[in-house]
Amino acid sequence: MSEEHLDLVIRGVAIYDGGGAEPSVGDVAIRGVRIAEVGAVARKGSREIEGRGLALAPGFIDVHSHDDFAVFTSPEMDFKVMQGVTTDVVGNCGLGVAPGAVGRAMFQGWTGAAQVPQWDDYAGYLEAFDREPASLNVAVLAGHGTLRAAAMGNECRPPAPHELDAMRRWLGDALDAGAVGLSTGLIYQPGCHANTEEIIELARELATRGGLYASHMRDEGAGLLDSIRETIRIGEEGGAPVQISHHKASGAENWGKVRESLALIEAARARGVDVTADQYPYTSGSTSLIAVVQNDALGEGRGGMGKVLPEGVLFASMPKHPEREGRRLKAMCDEWNVSGKEAAERIVNEEGVGAVVVVETMHEDDVRAVLRHPTTMIGSDGIAIGSRPHPRLYGTFPRVLGRYAREERLFSMAEGIRRMTSMAAEKFRLEDRGWIRPGYFADLVLFDPNKIADVGSYDSPRQYPCGIVSVIVNGRAVMSDGKHTGARPGRALRRG
Repeated sequence: MSEEHLDLVIRGVAIYDGGGAEPSVGDVAIRGVRIAEVGAVARKGSREIEGRGLALAPGFIDVHSHDDFAVFTSPEMDFKVMQGVTTDVVGNCGLGVAPGAVGRAMFQGWTGAAQVPQWDDYAGYLEAFDREPASLNVAVLAGHGTLRAAAMGNECRPPAPHELDAMRRWLGDALDAGAVGLSTGLIYQPGCHANTEEIIELARELATRGGLYASHMRDEGAGLLDSIRETIRIGEEGGAPVQISHHKASGAENWGKVRESLALIEAARARGVDVTADQYPYTSGSTSLIAVVQNDALGEGRGGMGKVLPEGVLFASMPKHPEREGRRLKAMCDEWNVSGKEAAERIVNEEGVGAVVVVETMHEDDVRAVLRHPTTMIGSDGIAIGSRPHPRLYGTFPRVLGRYAREERLFSMAEGIRRMTSMAAEKFRLEDRGWIRPGYFADLVLFDPNKIADVGSYDSPRQYPCGIVSVIVNGRAVMSDGKHTGARPGRALRRG
């Protein structure tokens, strides 16, 4: 080994290397931004940490986030790094940051008047992040909804040839800039207006240039199985790897269907399709109230969300009426003496897209079935706005390891870590990340495996988890002894 100095050595720690094997006790040394040695490290480091009784894992990769603008407006990203996340994949659900003007307009309801850098395309977004980094790394998906809106507005029709060419060109530019793939939000406008053939044509760009296809599918309720089939078909015919976003069965009338949807995934994989999924480990989701209304979830449930009850809708963010945050839609129904659908429509007319809600739609047995399945990795799907965001924003990754691995033993701690590290890095082609190996980037989480757990609740979600001791991003501590250091060493990660 070279006699160059070591910046940090973590001693006598249980090392979960990210590959799913049980841990081995040893030392890990860091020099600069990378891991220098793993095993028995003889040399002293400029700084040393005693790791006895603790565990060390690769930094967690949140494969499904909506922090596209938050990395600029809240660059310390405390809600992520304090739970061990060192890399965010943004651009999910078809909601992209470019073309710039359209991306800003689509995010306006969430970001308000917050000042963020200017960019026109995905290359500009990644360059802006390199100039003004956050405390974690960022990889980006191109959002189909934004591309479609830029090409043809909210038109409910197939694109004209020149409109499809524009989407194809913008997607190609994004992939050339380093985007990790394309996402769709086929349950939302304008994505819901696209037919399968349109998405297949765009997926062919992924096949020729590299990148995966990630989808918030058209229907997670009564049409779940057809949506799974459509998503797999797009990847199969387009020649792209597939990532099913937040795999679930939404609405009580659809509970149990995940057994069949998992079987469809298994069958596709058996014939050679690279299809996986992600999940947040909660029975409630979160989305804009306008999407709940557009999907008739408070009526007959004819959209893609299934049926939702007013008492199952919690207000997370109401920018024009913040006093409503933390209340439930049922309270407004009683106050106004109207149905849930009528109350929601009235609030949407007042608030617009800024109204974000937490919605009870899933069953715990389904959550466990999806989480247990070997094709499922982890994504928070959190939205960093309002006083009552979904607790997944702060607690997703510790919840998986604390509740579902340690307490319920759905899988081992090592397997849970694999789902959120090497499995994610391999699927999203994040080079030299996701493992504890010499030469890999020093994205690391030091934690107490006996204490790691989520703490937040739906009534009090903005709480840091317990059991996380230190978080290191590109060789620098962003959290130490349970406190954020203020460091912002994140990098824009480009595919491959």
